[in-house]
Amino acid sequence: MAREGCSVKDAFAASYAEARQKFLRAAADAGLRAEGRPHPALGLQGEPLAMDVAREGPPDAAKLLVLTSGCHGVEGFCGSGVQVAALRDEELRRRAADAGVAILYVHALNPYGFSHMGRTTHENVDLNRNFHDFARPLPVNEAYRELHPILVPATWPPPEDNQRAVGQYIAERGLAYYQAVMSRGQYEYPDGLFYGGTAPCWSNLALREVLRTHGRRAGRIAWIDIHTGLGPSGVGERILAAREDAACSARASAWWGGAGRTPVTSIYDGSSTSAFLTGLMFGAVYEECPQAEYTGIALEYGTRPVLETFQALRAEQWLRRHPEAPPALADAIRRQLFEAFYTDTDAWREQVVAQSREALLQAVEGLAA
Repeated sequence: MAREGCSVKDAFAASYAEARQKFLRAAADAGLRAEGRPHPALGLQGEPLAMDVAREGPPDAAKLLVLTSGCHGVEGFCGSGVQVAALRDEELRRRAADAGVAILYVHALNPYGFSHMGRTTHENVDLNRNFHDFARPLPVNEAYRELHPILVPATWPPPEDNQRAVGQYIAERGLAYYQAVMSRGQYEYPDGLFYGGTAPCWSNLALREVLRTHGRRAGRIAWIDIHTGLGPSGVGERILAAREDAACSARASAWWGGAGRTPVTSIYDGSSTSAFLTGLMFGAVYEECPQAEYTGIALEYGTRPVLETFQALRAEQWLRRHPEAPPALADAIRRQLFEAFYTDTDAWREQVVAQSREALLQAVEGLAA
């Protein structure tokens, strides 16, 4: 059970600085030593930023469960709360220890986006589109070329002609196509949405170092990466986060499928609310821990309707291009993005923690089998 006197709400925070403090405190209370990898930039309030890592279990554990938060910055408000709740969960930790499973908590993969209430890194890179061999040709998102000019207008809120253009695009092509073109990832427009970069970003390199340090001695690795923004509110979709591999897909379904109650979806067969994406983060585990049998999911919690979410992302990109924006407008855009990726209610938080706990326990059982 969780530490006495701590509610589910208490695990969550209203700012990056508060979230980091709660994570470090929860790790210390669990008897764990956290290590921070300092970020080169500062937070929105001038605070230091870091990717923080805490490990429970011996360094030579053969079975490793990785739990990560904040890949997409502002989504860390959810993921951090899940990690703090897990660190306070004495039964979860005991069951992992009894099964010989070490747990690695990686807090705030993208601390800059987390602090600045944004989705991208300080390089304007979507971290989950940045994992490529950059010595080879990058994927080309030809359809994005047509959409790019209308996604971010010169002024915000968008003028009527821009709204009409976007609305017409969706009416003619469909919402699913609009989502797919925007979110797949693109590598031509550094000032565009879902930009994957042309080199490994800071968070990419830092995460690879963490995986090398903590994963090279494990024979089996499971990874749960917490995301928000797609699907029905409060529902945690379990999306396969691995290569298109039948054996891995079968393991993921056996571990997390709940005998069909919570099916593991896939971007490869169209069963996921997510479109097909490129440059995904899970690729790093194959490269940095090639000795391990890997099984992973992204746990994606729904918040708002997808059009509202994408409108918030357009606003974020406009603010990126216009740092001189009036403070009131900048604050409103950040608030809009926060609300698109985090639902500030007890009911939503309780759903998130309950489903995450189930998935973590299932991963422990799967690794131990």
